[in-house]
Amino acid sequence: MYDVFPNELSLWQRRSALLLDERSPEEFASGHIPGSRNLPLEQLLEALHTLKSPIVTICATSSRAGLAAEVLGYQGFEVGKLVGGLRYPLERSTPNAATPFKPEEAPCS
Repeated sequence: MYDVFPNELSLWQRRSALLLDERSPEEFASGHIPGSRNLPLEQLLEALHTLKSPIVTICATSSRAGLAAEVLGYQGFEVGKLVGGLRYPLERSTPNAATPFKPEEAPCS
């Protein structure tokens, strides 16, 4: 399992990573990263056969995303979890915001 910082998310997206939002449908409806798929944590095991690597797990604070990433890692998926959850991105971008959240690429060292 990898830690994925907000500024690295676009690198995973370029690799066609599935952004898997582990929050409830109500939380997801209140705001989410464009292109992400809502799959509440309690439904994860039933949906394993529908998933493919790479995957980035997402939730509000990283706790559910961390649990989901551990399960997916044990099942052999290449997986990362969004560090810090969605609190930071959603504070910067709400569904009505003029400028949506777009993670910047990580600088090369």
